[in-house]
Formats: sequence, C-alpha cells, structure tokens
Amino acid sequence: MSHEFDPTVLREYDIRGIIGETLSPDDARAIGRTFGSILREAGGSRVAVGYDGRVSSPILEHALVEGLTAAGCDAVRVGMGPTPMLYYAEASDEEIDGGIQITGSHNPANYNGFKMVFQGRPFFGADIQELGRRSAAGEWADGRGEVETRDVMAAYIAKMVDALADIDGTALEKLRVGWDAGNGAAGPALEQLVERLPGEHHLLFTEVDGNFPNHHPDPTVEANLEDLRALVADKSLDFGVAFDGDGDRIGAIDGQGRVIWGDQLLMIYAEDLLARRDDSPVIIADVKASRALYDHVAVCGGKPLMWKTGHSLIKSKMKETGSPLAGEMSGHVFFADEYYGFDDALYAGVRLLAASARLGKSVTDLRSAMPDMINTPEMRFQVDESRKFAAIEEVKERLKDSSDEVDGTDGVRVTNDDGWWLLRASNTQDVLVARAESETQAGLSRLMAQIDEQLALSGLERGETVGH
Repeated sequence: MSHEFDPTVLREYDIRGIIGETLSPDDARAIGRTFGSILREAGGSRVAVGYDGRVSSPILEHALVEGLTAAGCDAVRVGMGPTPMLYYAEASDEEIDGGIQITGSHNPANYNGFKMVFQGRPFFGADIQELGRRSAAGEWADGRGEVETRDVMAAYIAKMVDALADIDGTALEKLRVGWDAGNGAAGPALEQLVERLPGEHHLLFTEVDGNFPNHHPDPTVEANLEDLRALVADKSLDFGVAFDGDGDRIGAIDGQGRVIWGDQLLMIYAEDLLARRDDSPVIIADVKASRALYDHVAVCGGKPLMWKTGHSLIKSKMKETGSPLAGEMSGHVFFADEYYGFDDALYAGVRLLAASARLGKSVTDLRSAMPDMINTPEMRFQVDESRKFAAIEEVKERLKDSSDEVDGTDGVRVTNDDGWWLLRASNTQDVLVARAESETQAGLSRLMAQIDEQLALSGLERGETVGH
C-alpha cells in the first residue's frame, strides 16, 4: 500500500489542489495516514480536525479522519469553522498533539487543501515534502484510532472576547463597526462573536456558501471590499473589517472608505501594544511592508525586524525571538500577546476595537496620522520555475558592491534616497514578486526603472500581473 500525490499539490506552506483534477478523497486519506504515522513516531496520538465551507470539504474531512485512525491516531473533530478555530483547538488543549484544517483559503471555489500544525509548530516546507515521500513509499503505521466530536466554538469566542476585559466599557460602547464574512467559514463564528461585543455591529454575507456568490473572499484585493465600503458609508460606521475564505487573513477600511493595508493595521496594533509595555519587544513584518511601519515601531519603542514572507516562516521566527506581534502585507496578523501566536483575523478584528478604545482615537484618525507613502501594489509576473530563484541570485550578485542599502533576507530589498524596491521569488508559484515605495511619484518612477533594469540584465521583463 502506498499513495502518490500530484506533484503540484505539495506546496511550501500547505497542500492545495483542484478537486477532481489534482486533489481527491484518496489524497486526504493518505495525508491522514502519513501525518498520523509521523506524529506517532514523535510521541503524539491526538489530532484536531476542522474544515471550511467549501462544497468539497466534508467528503475530504471524512477521508482524512479515516487515514488518521488507520495510523492509530485519535481524531478530534471540531467541525466547520475558520482555520484559527482549529488552531485554537490545538493550542488550548495540552492533550492534542496536532491539527489539520481542510481549506482552500482564498483560492477559487473548485480548490481545496490542508493546513497543518504539528506539536505546536507549523508543518511546512521539508515536512510536506517528507509527507509526500513517505506516502509514496507506503511508510505507514497501523492502528485503530478513536473518533471524538467536540464543539469548541463557544470556548474560542470567549477567548477572543477576553481581549476587551480590561478596557473602559464606555469607549467600546460607542464603536459602530461593519463586518464582511464573504460567505466564508468565519460567518457563523462572527455571528456569535458580535453578540458578545459591546457597540453596534452590522454584518454582511455570514451565510456559508462555498460558491462565494457575492464576491471572492480575498480582502487584499480592493475590489472585494466594495460591499463593505458601501455599508460603512451607508450607515456612517467607524470602520469595517473583512475576512478571507478561512478566516486567517484580515482586510479593513476606515470610516472614509480608505483601505487599511496589512502593514498599516500592524502600525495600529504595534502602537497599542507598545504603549502598554515597558520592555522593547521585537515586532516582525515581512519584506513587503512599508518603511513607515518599521519607523513607527521604532518610534513607539519596539524593535522592528524584517523577515521572510510566509505565515509558517513568520510563526517560526516569532517563537525564536519571543515576539508578541507580527504581520504580513497579505493580512496575516499574529498575536502572541495575550493569545497563542497564530494568525486569526477574527481576533485581529477584536484587537482593532481594543486599539481604538485604548488609544482614545478613531480608526480613521489613526489611519490619517500615517505618512502618505506612494507605493505600488504587489506586482506578480510569470517567470519559469527554473529561473525564478536564479534570477534573484543574479540581482544580488550585481548589487553586492552597490552604494544603496541591500537586504537579502527574502529576495532583494534595495533602499536608497528615493525609497525602496523589492524583488523576490514566490515560494508557492512560478512568479516573481515586485514592489516599490517612495514619497514622490518621480521617486517611484526611478525605483521602478531600477527594477526593470535588473530584470533586463537577467533577460526578464515585468509582464502582466498574475493572481495569487
């Protein structure tokens, strides 16, 4: 007995594919069997299992549980909910040794996949490649595990509401907030959450529908925030919060309808957190984040740290540095301050209420206080898989004697008098990612010219931007 996966589904941070084409219940069963075998060898035996609202998720969940129990692991089924609810089930119970969420995240409706936690740490990169190797070799443990169904929603909601416990109630009562669940898996949890929050709350699209009939659930794409923007304007709300399909990435707009991007949200969270601490903790952001964020963290008394893009890589770096807060441009925000250190968009929404109330400033005022940087969106363009990492190395080599500041943490980030530009290879697709930021349009144009020059020297050009 063994199982071969389609090579395209074993990705850097998760396993993900197209239902009926590259991903099937047989794959789910093999993932359970192999993950369970690896976990048993490490001394673990209990795995929490959750799933998102996609049409294909229940059948994959059933097969996954079959695989886990065949490897001798006990499965704790927590049912449908956002990915962070699965993370909560794993992190809050010492008897649970691992967790698997079935989710297609922000991909189109015909995709699905698996996000995994192994003994309190992300299961990614080499772990996923090893899972593929062992599955193909049939290196499986045998056993007969038990299956238990557990409702963790109420405890998960209660834990999130704890974030408001020490805040003056009158400040919170005044808040008026819009929320857009995008028909994703966060909808039912959001409905229960707002019932317990002070203030006035208006909800959109909380009914789970794996076909996403209203808009695609990716809050980092501005077009997907139009419904939320209209709600905030119509009701004159203080701000609005949106989620992706599985509730681990947040998007937000202020009372004027301006998008608050991932790095700008992190500026607000950092200001709130650092005002309450007398140490100087490390605050982590990815290489795509604005210079304004790193400057703001320093001004507020923290130690800014630029790190590699990727939620698993950021979580690992947080553990290493003891960082209480980290975030990515993509809307993953990680709170280890009074929480567990995983990315949870619902909790990040609660912490936005908390920050506004504690700082005594509206979210719109906090957004208005940020410097007006001129930056490009994330530009992603196709480059052959065999060339993408090599091209980045060529750029690094050419710039090694440059008078500009060159950071090679994740790709190449070059800072000079005009601002900064970034070129990095995606870990999950055959694309290069570029971004630039300046204080002037002329400066931005010069930075873009430098990107194009480096690409040309490597025989490449910035083509049409492709999606995630």
